[in-house]
Amino acid sequence: MTITFLGTGTSQGVPVIACNCPVCSSLDEKDKRLRSSILIEYDSLNIVIDTGPDFRCQMLRENVQHLDAVLFTHEHKDHIAGLDDIRAFNYKQQSSLPIYATNRVIQALKREFHYVFSDQSYPGIPLIHLHEISNAPFKIASKLEIIPIEVMHFKLPVSAYRIGDFTYITDAKTVSDVEFEKIKGTKVLVINALQREKHISHMTLNEAIDFSERVGAEQTYFTHIGHRLGTYTDVSKELPSKIKLAYDGLKVHL
Repeated sequence: MTITFLGTGTSQGVPVIACNCPVCSSLDEKDKRLRSSILIEYDSLNIVIDTGPDFRCQMLRENVQHLDAVLFTHEHKDHIAGLDDIRAFNYKQQSSLPIYATNRVIQALKREFHYVFSDQSYPGIPLIHLHEISNAPFKIASKLEIIPIEVMHFKLPVSAYRIGDFTYITDAKTVSDVEFEKIKGTKVLVINALQREKHISHMTLNEAIDFSERVGAEQTYFTHIGHRLGTYTDVSKELPSKIKLAYDGLKVHL
């Protein structure tokens, strides 16, 4: 299994519009972050978790030639706004694309992309096959098991996902003890680390470090990073050996 970080930024991305801070002004490509998303390559399957506003650019950058499914974590715009661009895969593959999400997220997709689900179909709209999931394991293509993990984004439940020895968590502030049991034994962990200062709905740098040490994964990568965290070079110097900042385009092989 190969994991590609399509984007590692927060909702505004980095650089932030009209910001001239040291991070937003950095010339280091690792400080330029699109909205958070990953590509999972397993056997012959290509699966994306979240289609944010940068989905089109991410697919072009990574030269993705086919897509087999999309999993959604939650309904915030920085995680769903690029859904319309799956049309290219519909056309090339001549098929609808399976979408996996909770009922609440599905209802949000129907509101945001109402034309996709209209009774009066318009030529060229995205072709979607909805699969409603709950907080229980399910399989994609009858061969890849996905274990949802419910984490809390302030008061909003968000679906994290475990696939084998890999766990992907974004937009989390807290994880219950019951859900934490699903994460135990993870070898590669991805967790959000927004900034240094306290935040109501995201883990801070120190909270993410504490969480990763509690999990005890062989390697942890931080994602959903804001410009207030610091530059990639500076923050990397502070992290324990088993923790790294992810960056756009990073590939991890399991």
